[in-house]
Amino acid sequence: MGAGTSSYAAETDREGSYPIKMGLGDMPESCVASVLMYLDPPEICKLARLNRAFRGASSADFIWESKLPSNYKYLIEKLFDEVPVNLSMKEIYARLCRPNPFDGGAKEIWLDKSTGRVCLSISAKALTITGIDDRRYWKHIPTEESRFHTIAYLQQIWWFEVEGEVELCFPAGTYSLFFRLQLGRASKRLGRRICNSEQVHGWDIKPVRFQLSTSDGQHALSQCYLDEPGNWAHYHAGDFVVENPNTPTKIKFSMTQIDCTHTKGGLCLDSVLIYPSEFRERLKRF
Repeated sequence: MGAGTSSYAAETDREGSYPIKMGLGDMPESCVASVLMYLDPPEICKLARLNRAFRGASSADFIWESKLPSNYKYLIEKLFDEVPVNLSMKEIYARLCRPNPFDGGAKEIWLDKSTGRVCLSISAKALTITGIDDRRYWKHIPTEESRFHTIAYLQQIWWFEVEGEVELCFPAGTYSLFFRLQLGRASKRLGRRICNSEQVHGWDIKPVRFQLSTSDGQHALSQCYLDEPGNWAHYHAGDFVVENPNTPTKIKFSMTQIDCTHTKGGLCLDSVLIYPSEFRERLKRF
């Protein structure tokens, strides 16, 4: 009868004959919750299926509040029609992980389910596009390939210029801005996706210039040729850093190719994305 004689805790029942094994289900919920707080949300949800103790502990408010952005109350006020009163922190986290439209549905914010980091998407309809109202140059096309269910399609133009801006209290961190583009117009025929590249021209002559600037004086510039017809690609415009999550940051961005010695066309413009910079591999061009 020495110490360390068993790998599990045991005690004797009232008649002193049978040992009672102590399992994970006998752990106090408070102890389980203290451990779960150090795990990622997907891991917490998996462990919640183990038993009743883990299921109860996995709903503790202090766990899910630690997973939310530091300025989650600001996001709730901005995105929800009514500030939720009776929702648990877990329910608030789940709602913020869904696409949450704002600015008339032209922009969406959501939390990455695994990390709780803020992501933002801006539709083509929220951008200022030179010639967008002239159907000789541009037209809006409905599609299932966009989260906004519509894209802007460029048929042909001499002066290509797209601009936009957004102002938001971002949680502290480093963010990357991308334009989601595709050369060629996709459609379905007999249930198969096909891409018409007949109008694609001019993008291999001069590079496209991407820029961004922030209200606190940050600037970024990049340029590249557009290629790979038929595939959606994320073109990196630049990065910016947010230090104070309680101060709004205004980001202005643009995409231009204004060499008027040649026309360009056959381009689909879906949206602009702002992601935490550590997610860049997720948006890697293929």
